[in-house]
Amino acid sequence: MTILAVRLVGDPVLRTPAEPVTRFDDTLAKLAADMHETMEEVAGVGLAGPQVGVSLRIFTFHVGDQRGTVCNPVVEVLGGEEVDHGSEGCLSVPGLGFPLDRPARVRVSGQGIDGERLELEAEGLLARCFQHETDHLGGTLYIDKLSGEERKRAWRAIREGGFEDNAQSVLRERSGAVGSAFGGATFGGSAFGAAAQGGAK
Repeated sequence: MTILAVRLVGDPVLRTPAEPVTRFDDTLAKLAADMHETMEEVAGVGLAGPQVGVSLRIFTFHVGDQRGTVCNPVVEVLGGEEVDHGSEGCLSVPGLGFPLDRPARVRVSGQGIDGERLELEAEGLLARCFQHETDHLGGTLYIDKLSGEERKRAWRAIREGGFEDNAQSVLRERSGAVGSAFGGATFGGSAFGAAAQGGAK
């Protein structure tokens, strides 16, 4: 298995809607295994294909004793108006976290790495994880869902030099695990600037 590069805000792959998974083969199984290893290495609870530069509708998760891979997920809200008033962060937006209300209970339908039909119900952190990772597959980051002052604070923090310095520190720390294969060059320069300008609304 291989530790993969986690792409950071500013990388175009994070803004590109992912393609459906259509081939359930050894290549997909290896990708899923690598994503799980990467997720564990960087202490994440979920990881989506675009976050490792693969524009496919696949995510991995590990919350408590729940662990798995979902391809082509569709999220359905359960429980009507029940809301989880929790906070959220993202491996692709390191060092930041903001409160974000999410539906408290969801069902995710999709396929496993062998193409078998999956249907999983979740609440709390697992429900939040399923929603967060499925958002990634549509080119959406959690900071896009913030509103009002929280949204302004998030994009202000991203525009400030301290965020980029912290992100580069994260890159250096992670690069010890992934070695020369680790990317992240698209975080800096024009890609970063465009992301910051585009989100500051």
